[in-house]
Amino acid sequence: MNRTTRRRTFLQWAAATTGLAALSGRRAAAAAADDDSLFGEPEHKLVYQFNKAEPEYMEHVLFSVGAMLREHGDNIHLVVTAIGPGLHILAKKPLRPIPSLIRQRVSSLAAYGVSFHACGNTMKSLGWTAEDMLEFAEIVDIGANDLMLLQERGYSYISW
Repeated sequence: MNRTTRRRTFLQWAAATTGLAALSGRRAAAAAADDDSLFGEPEHKLVYQFNKAEPEYMEHVLFSVGAMLREHGDNIHLVVTAIGPGLHILAKKPLRPIPSLIRQRVSSLAAYGVSFHACGNTMKSLGWTAEDMLEFAEIVDIGANDLMLLQERGYSYISW
């Protein structure tokens, strides 16, 4: 059984036994997906800058994320770093209108192992805390720093 098949089997098992809709299940599956010691590092790593709140922009970026996931399956790790107006996709109660289809896509992509990073600086400017964010959002201190550090770790960078 190759690394991709083992990873997919494990993630299916984790989803079935922990319930992907449960917070603890999502965190456990995400942690397992990120644990290079279990599955080896994926061949491809990509980070998207997500910095706008216009529905057409959101659709294009999330479509691209999904397309990359479909193309590379378990052999890619995708990160979406939400900064500025883009942060609203990760809020439980966004202050900007986020179409329900976009909210569903974000949750679905997170369930498939896509990491969503929330800019702590933007959160502070909005008066938000971790409690205001969706369960799967990973808070980083500075979104721009997150983008830089991920690139230094070998992630390719995409900006729209």
